[in-house]
Amino acid sequence: MKKGPVLRRVSVRDLADKFEKGFADAEAVGKSDESKLRELVALERHVLLEKLNSALGSLQVRVTDRTKDDVADLSVKLKQSDGEFSQEKEHVKILADFLKQAIEDTKRLVDEEKNFARHEIEIAKAAVQRVEEAFQEQQRIPITSDNLGSEDLMKEVQDARRIKMLHQHSKVLEMELELQELRIQLAEMSTYSNQLLKELTMSKGLEENKCYLYELDGPEILGSYLCITPRTETAPHLSECSVQWYRICSKDKEKKIISGATKLVYAPEPFDVGQILLADIVVNSERLSVQTNGPIGPAPGLGSYIEELVRISETEFNVVVIQMNEEIYSVHSVHVFHVGKMRVKLSEGRFVKAKESYSTSMQLCGTRGGGNAAALSLFWQAKEGLSFVLAFESDRERNAAIMLARRFAFDWSIALLGPGDCTIWNG
Repeated sequence: MKKGPVLRRVSVRDLADKFEKGFADAEAVGKSDESKLRELVALERHVLLEKLNSALGSLQVRVTDRTKDDVADLSVKLKQSDGEFSQEKEHVKILADFLKQAIEDTKRLVDEEKNFARHEIEIAKAAVQRVEEAFQEQQRIPITSDNLGSEDLMKEVQDARRIKMLHQHSKVLEMELELQELRIQLAEMSTYSNQLLKELTMSKGLEENKCYLYELDGPEILGSYLCITPRTETAPHLSECSVQWYRICSKDKEKKIISGATKLVYAPEPFDVGQILLADIVVNSERLSVQTNGPIGPAPGLGSYIEELVRISETEFNVVVIQMNEEIYSVHSVHVFHVGKMRVKLSEGRFVKAKESYSTSMQLCGTRGGGNAAALSLFWQAKEGLSFVLAFESDRERNAAIMLARRFAFDWSIALLGPGDCTIWNG
């Protein structure tokens, strides 16, 4: 019978020695791993610090560039704001000066009206006193056959009272009728004078053996129109000719072209008053000239009419739009042309077609052509790219609108003339 392996009994001391030895080995291994871990953490910390420094550097560059750009943009915006503020300040200054001038004009008008009212009151008081003195004198004188003239005196007093009550309307109406008759007579006299001058020129031409093929037909006065007409039946037809109108200054006799005036008909405008008008006609390569017998005369009563309108801040004229941007305007509805102290406006009811302040880009003049209606029409360029041809109810209103707008524009140191006139004429 075999015996099994003999189990060796281990003593407690041996077990304690082995346990202490294993614990010491484990502690040594733990210390070694801890030192390695510390070295690894230190290495990773150094790498992270380098990466963080690099990121912070790039971020600082970006922030610096962005800050520079923001500062530059802010500087530009500040300069723009400064310029806009200066313009606004200048505009406010102009408005303040205009308001101050308007207040002074208002005060002056009020003083004038007060003085006029005081003068009328004094005249009325004097008239009443004279009537009372005459009435008292009449009461002291007995009524006889020799002083029956008192009835005439009473009749005159009654007529004076009636005239005093109604003199405003009737006086203005009578003055308007008289002025209208005087205008008609002046136009007839001007036509007759022009006819005599033409006959005189023709007779002189015949004496000098000169052949005059064409002449100017029409009154040489503002508010009319001049038309080139053939003088003889042998003259070439005007459709085969080219025409150009000029102004001749009555002082230095210098000939200045009227830009765009290339039609057979030309209506003088307020700028032509005091100037001689001349038309060059080219016929078969030959240049012929016809001109007015003298300077263009002013329209009767137009100056006083303008002085009345100047006192109003804005005047309205009923017009019809003929052309817009050099194209025929098909809708011939009634528009309103507003001429104010600060701007010019064209409206149709509540709809505003154009509203512009006076500026160097604005142009205003009479139409340079257009047949019989030329004396009623004007050309208005509100701004570059926007222009109108407007027809008025009368030549007086057309010329008044031109003169009034130029008067207000001159207050802003702007010469409001037609195309080409600003470069030709000084001021």
